[in-house]
Amino acid sequence: MLASLPFAVPLFANRTDLEPTTSFETEGAIALIESFLICMVTGGVLRWIGRRHHGGPFYQKEAMAIVGLSWVMATVLGALPYYLSGTCTSVDHPITFIEAMFESQSGFSTTGATVLTDVESPELVPNCILFWRSWTHFLGGLGIVVLFVAILGQGSAGKAMMRAEMPGPTKDGSLPRMQNTALVFAAIYATFNILLTVIYKIEGMTMFDALCHAFGTMATGGFSTYNSSLGQFNSPLIEYTTIIFMILAGTNFTLLYLVLLRRGGKILQDVEFRTYLGIILVVTFAVIFFGMRAGDGGFDSLGNSARYGLFQVVSVLTTTGYGTADFNGWNNFGRGILLLLMFVGGCAGSTGGGMKVIRHILFYKILRLEIEKAHRPRVVRLIRISGSSIDDPALPHSIVVYFAMILAIFVFSWLLLITFEPNQTWSANDSLSPVSTELTEVETESQQLKANEELLDAASAVAATLNNIGPGLGVVGPTNNYAHFSQGAKLLFVWLMMLGRVEVFSVLVLFFPTFWRRV
Repeated sequence: MLASLPFAVPLFANRTDLEPTTSFETEGAIALIESFLICMVTGGVLRWIGRRHHGGPFYQKEAMAIVGLSWVMATVLGALPYYLSGTCTSVDHPITFIEAMFESQSGFSTTGATVLTDVESPELVPNCILFWRSWTHFLGGLGIVVLFVAILGQGSAGKAMMRAEMPGPTKDGSLPRMQNTALVFAAIYATFNILLTVIYKIEGMTMFDALCHAFGTMATGGFSTYNSSLGQFNSPLIEYTTIIFMILAGTNFTLLYLVLLRRGGKILQDVEFRTYLGIILVVTFAVIFFGMRAGDGGFDSLGNSARYGLFQVVSVLTTTGYGTADFNGWNNFGRGILLLLMFVGGCAGSTGGGMKVIRHILFYKILRLEIEKAHRPRVVRLIRISGSSIDDPALPHSIVVYFAMILAIFVFSWLLLITFEPNQTWSANDSLSPVSTELTEVETESQQLKANEELLDAASAVAATLNNIGPGLGVVGPTNNYAHFSQGAKLLFVWLMMLGRVEVFSVLVLFFPTFWRRV
């Protein structure tokens, strides 16, 4: 929090395309200091409570509890700067604590969803608070608990904590210790952030904009300092630079480490990375083809089509959520394929959220094997990844359970949203019209279409938060935000963003009484 204090000074908080600020942000600075002191007191109290604990066995159960509870505490404490500074979601609407938790969780989970309608106004959102918002992306990029493992180490439980933070099979055979692994990943992550900041500065951004957008890119978060996101700069150079670094951020950091060790051939042998690149290329080609065919905005030439199509595909697949075009106005195929990409995500061991590419590969191989067993029941075949067999007999079961769990959470949350969310949420952007007791045939059809849009918008909002994307379709499209949802819906989204960022079971076990019983 103290790292955000310098940006209360006008000299450090200037933005590329806005008039320079001239006054010191007293309220924002005081809020950051107060929040820091509250965090210190909270830490001191917790340390005093645990003063009689002198070590002992530290098992996976304790690691899962640390992961889940740490994210809950980070969400609450991270909300304090927004709430104490008097940040407003819009004119004359001070942020509530639930909305502050939404913004905090969106930052730490690198989702990039927001309830702030105008981030360009220092009167509504102080610049130092805006930097804190992007700083939470930096902290959440590799996970607060992974950084905790890297700095302090947790012995045998470090592996369990690392798995909970970066789920999915990782190629860590060359990195024998979890603490060393976390340190290497953190070093790579910090280096890329510094490099991207320098590049953005060379390409014309101010230092404030360069830092905030570098944090949002490498963390695959998507928070911007402008209402129109990266589209504000209207620069192909900045956009293609961001595409390259988004792809790197969505790549398994173990592979990036092997490249640094001059073992770059490993990256092309990795089936997850090849599939990851294949998805980008195939989906981008399809989006360009159907976009030009439908005459969507921005698809007027092959160059522009490649520019906007590739950016949005990479942004959604890596769960970054930056926007340079309003894909909500694209043809049905373009919108539909982006919605499906929300359920894919980046590679395991990357800063990207979502379900991870490796899980989809394993799920496909498991389904293929089960179909083969249906007509060849005696066949015995091992599941292979990158030429190596998977020896864990519980893996197929865990993959299927994970997919079933995500589907159940998605359906349950979607039903909650469409059942209890007020109707005015879905008509937030509609103009008011006189009430009529009689409806014409055209009006009836229009209402039916609107009802169908509500179902899609609700599904999109759930998918975008559960998979840490940020923007979705309809009322949560790239030109809109989550401010118009009810407080209950925002609390639901906070929970979904946490489930999407952390290993889902590390959060769900917190709700089981048996988990807290002493064995």
